[in-house]
Amino acid sequence: MSSTKTAQPDDATASLIRLLDAVDALPGAADLRAHTYDLLRVSPGQVVVDVGCGAGRAVSELADRGAHSVGVDPDPQMVAAARGRWADLDFREGSAGELPLDDGAVAGYRADKVFHEVADPGAALAEARRVLAPGGRIVLIGQDWDTVVIDSDEPELTRTIVHVRAGTVPSPRVARGYRSLLLDAGFDDVTVEVQTAIFTDRLVLAMLTGFAAAACEAGAVGREQADAWLAGQAQRAETDRLFVAVPLFIATGIG
Repeated sequence: MSSTKTAQPDDATASLIRLLDAVDALPGAADLRAHTYDLLRVSPGQVVVDVGCGAGRAVSELADRGAHSVGVDPDPQMVAAARGRWADLDFREGSAGELPLDDGAVAGYRADKVFHEVADPGAALAEARRVLAPGGRIVLIGQDWDTVVIDSDEPELTRTIVHVRAGTVPSPRVARGYRSLLLDAGFDDVTVEVQTAIFTDRLVLAMLTGFAAAACEAGAVGREQADAWLAGQAQRAETDRLFVAVPLFIATGIG
């Protein structure tokens, strides 16, 4: 056993890892990830990069399929956490706009719920084209932050909260633009499909709390109003009436 200790992530990164683990464990999440792997059509031994890999679950699952998988994430603590979980896999620090890969180095490129955090998606796709070998496949999956559906007795307030939260994301509506972005970047055989994630348990209350906090910070909603809205959502959770739907857009293309 090595005497070297792995640096522990700070509270923010540790909280994000716990959230990612919880989301990855939701019903249907594994099947959805597997679907994106199928869309890559990577043969055993070929190199595939998972951009914004987080704690590395997809990198591990792609390796289990025989791919030479590379995980890239801009957060050094997240990279360290991934290496701690899967020490034999390849994790590197880097961003979607500046990947630590040679030209034409990969046969597959995957980015899962990443591009809404990218300020210049066009530049990121140009970088994807650079690292993809001719004929390589790209798979993007992500949500449109303005189309999060939340059942509520206060639809106008809910619409405001969702819209304001969307405004805090660098590219909140990028998913609806995947097709145009891929075509503009020169990808061929572009396809888009939509699958919807449904949440009906208390786990999603943490996300709704974040939505309400963002609306308060922006001055769009008062604290008492937000608290009352959250109490209503908590009551829905207690009575099995909570309902949140998040459409996930999945786009593919050939470089």
